Amino acid sequence: MEQLGKTLTGLGALVLGVGLLLWLAADKLSWLGRLPGDLQLTRPGFQLYVPLMTSLLLSVGVSLVLWLVHRWFR
Repeated sequence: MEQLGKTLTGLGALVLGVGLLLWLAADKLSWLGRLPGDLQLTRPGFQLYVPLMTSLLLSVGVSLVLWLVHRWFR
């Protein structure tokens, strides 16, 4: 049970660190969410936004980071 507490604390610190970095770099990441391939449909009384390319880019980035971490700690 002690190991679970340490793991959760470490994950919480990691999420906090990533959140702080994103908050401080928000003005430099303003292009994220407005990439070509992100769909936006606007009609009177209705707005739909589907960030396809942004999701794909973030998925590839997270997969790459996790792969590198796995290779590093193996």
